[in-house]
Parts: sequence; C-alpha cells; structure tokens
Amino acid sequence: MARPAIRYVCNACAAESPKWQGQCPQCGEWNSLEERTAPRATGAKVAARRVGAAAAAPASLDPGDAGPARFSTGLAELDRVFGGGLVPGSVSLIGGDPGIGKSTLLLQVAASATGSHRILYASGEESLAQVSLRARRLGIAGEGLAVLAETDLGTILDAARAGGARLLVVDSIQTIQDGEIAASAGAVTQLRECTARLVRFAKTTGIAVVIIGHVTKEGAIAGPRVLEHLVDAVLYFESEAGSRFRIVRAVKNRFGAIHGLAFFVMSEEGLREVRNPSAIFLARAAEPAPGSIVMVARDSGRPLLIELQALVDRMRFGAPRRVAQGLDANRLAMLLAILSRHAGVSLQEHDVFANVVGGLTLDETATDLPLLLALTSSLRDRALPQSLVAFGEVGLTGEVRPVAFGEERLHEAAKQGFKVAVVPQGNVPRKPIAGIEVRGVTRVAQAIEAGV
Repeated sequence: MARPAIRYVCNACAAESPKWQGQCPQCGEWNSLEERTAPRATGAKVAARRVGAAAAAPASLDPGDAGPARFSTGLAELDRVFGGGLVPGSVSLIGGDPGIGKSTLLLQVAASATGSHRILYASGEESLAQVSLRARRLGIAGEGLAVLAETDLGTILDAARAGGARLLVVDSIQTIQDGEIAASAGAVTQLRECTARLVRFAKTTGIAVVIIGHVTKEGAIAGPRVLEHLVDAVLYFESEAGSRFRIVRAVKNRFGAIHGLAFFVMSEEGLREVRNPSAIFLARAAEPAPGSIVMVARDSGRPLLIELQALVDRMRFGAPRRVAQGLDANRLAMLLAILSRHAGVSLQEHDVFANVVGGLTLDETATDLPLLLALTSSLRDRALPQSLVAFGEVGLTGEVRPVAFGEERLHEAAKQGFKVAVVPQGNVPRKPIAGIEVRGVTRVAQAIEAGV
C-alpha cells in the first residue's frame, strides 16, 4: 500500500509547502500552514490514467458549429450581462455583501427559468421552510423548481443528475463541503476543491451551474483568487449604502463581454428589472447648477446617460486636493494640466472634486470632454444648459479625439430629450439627427467656447 504524501497548505492563500513553517512563504501569514495528506498514485492508477489519456483523442474545431444554445434566466437584464443567456455546461460565480439580495435574485432566476427546464436550488444556509417562506413573499410558484437543503456536495450533484436538472444553483459555496476532504466548510481547501468538482460536473453533464459566494471586507469574493480563475463568469452584486438600486457587474465572462451592467430595484416583491437605467442617473435638480453635465457612456452594447459633477473651490491651506469618485484620479490630474496648458484655465490654487452620480465607476476615455466642461463651469460659476450632453476623448496636445459608437450615443441622447451635444468632430454624423443639434469640436479651447 502506498504511503500517503504529506503536504502543508496555507488556510489563507492555499499555497502549498513540502514542510511546516511558522510563516507562509507565499502570503506571509503566521501559523496558517495546516497538514494535509494526499494518497500517492499506485501503478494501476497511473496506468489507468495513461490509458484514459490515450483514449481522449483531440478533435478538430468546426467553424460552422454554433455550440450549445443559450437559455434565458427569465430576467432580460441578467441575460444581457451573461452575453445572451446562460450557456449549458458553464459555471458562474456571483458575489456580494451580506443581505444585498444574492439569494433573492438567484431564487427568482431559478423560478423564472423553469419554463421548459428543471432547476435545482441547493441551499446550504436556509432550511426548506425558510426557502418556502421567501418564495411565498416573492410570489414564486416555480412548478419545475426543486429545492434541496443540503451541504454535502456529493448529495447535491447526485440530486441534480437524478432530477435531470438544466440549471443548478448553489447557495452558497462557503457552506458546501466535500466529505473526502478533511477540512471544515468554508476553508480554503474546501472552497477550491468543491469549486473544481462543480466545474468538472458542469463540463461533463452540460448542466449550467451558478454559485453564490460571500465577499470579504475588502470587497473581493472570499477564498483564494483561484475560484475566479476556475469559473467561466464572475459577477459582483453591488449597491450604494441606503439605496434601493442594485447593480450586477460582470468582471469576467468567457462567453460574452465584460464590464456589463444589469440594474435592479429592491421592492417588497423582490428585485425588479430597471429597463431604462438612464432615468436613475438623470434625477437632476430642478434648477441648473454649475459643475453638472450629462455624458453618454457605453455599457455592454448599449448607451447609458450619466451625470458627472465637478466642484472647484479655492484652496484654503496646504497643497491643493484632487479627489475623484468613480473616475481615475490620475486621469483627472492629466486633464487639469491639459486645461491649464491648452485652454488657459489654471486650477493650481483650487481644490478639485469630481464625482459620477449613482455610484458607478467609469473607465472609458469618453468622460474627458464632459469633465473638462464641468470643471470650467464650476470655476466660472456658470451653469451649463440642462439640455446639453457631451462626450469625447482629450489628448495631451489639446486635441479632442472621437470615441467608438458616437452615433448610437447621440441617438440615445436625442431619445432622452437632449437638444445640444458637444462631441468630437470625428463623431459628427453625416446625416442630421432629428431633435438634437450636434456641435463638433477639434480643440479643448473650442469645446469650452461651445459648451460654457
């Protein structure tokens, strides 16, 4: 009989070491190495692996094969974030703060997707009575929905196979454990091995798996980052403190675009989709205020109107402050230098604050031009027209550069009732757009004259 191999695994970062040490050599944590035993592969097992490897012949790709058809989650906003729906055999991980509504969202998805498919909702945190109470509160019937209150992974997978499930929801991965692993539920080893086993299960059976994961105080999904590498899609469920609105953000998606956003509002009946999210970010003051402007951002295939705010205040003491919420602070500093050099507007003796309304984070360069207009408006204490919208990238030499999908952005602005748009000259459409005047600019100074 082969003697088991002894290894030491860090319970903080899952790094392995051949010998025990007081400090983990990978993450630096003290007294975090735990002893693990792994049986050595016998000659028969090694031979079996070789035979299996020989039998698994590579196959050629068929360019005309569209692959397995996606199926809807029942929520159009969530389908769009996934890239058009769930892919059979895919594994998705969704994380969020406690109480934000992860279980509510996935229970609604499980109930909505039961049209012609069987769904298994495995809850390791709540009993059947508690899940039923939540379902009654949400008004969920779910004829094809099966609920299992279980924490043993083997039992959950057997139930999914026996029931012919098309979708398996695991709530949550921190409560699930594999009986073959000598570690408590939620330990790094359990999280990694259970997730890897779920991935193998999904790929071999074609059953889509959605996993709920808790997040740490830093906002990352609890457990080693290897969890995010194992799965096909990673979504974060976010919300501002005290807000009814919830945002599902895709940070990884092997079957669609990343950085997609889905908007929901929390009500007594659960989460409801927000089909026109621009309305959330355009709740402006009744009277025009200096430093406020609306831009057209781009979100996973659709334009989104968002309000940017800037505040310029004369410095009282010390060094001037540069604060950016939802924007890149380094890019804000660069834009201030461009504004001083190429437009003659110096803010060296002023504190500068910039904010994206609604708690969003924008990482596209189309925010450059509207941010400069908002800064100049706040400095001069002159409000911009509420019917004005802007977007465009600004270069270091003071030129205003076009951005992608300019015409689609303008159509969305006109649809929302905006009358004037200040955009790069390269984004001016060949044919006029009804209801909106498009002013093309090529330099920063020209843009400020056209907008402020």
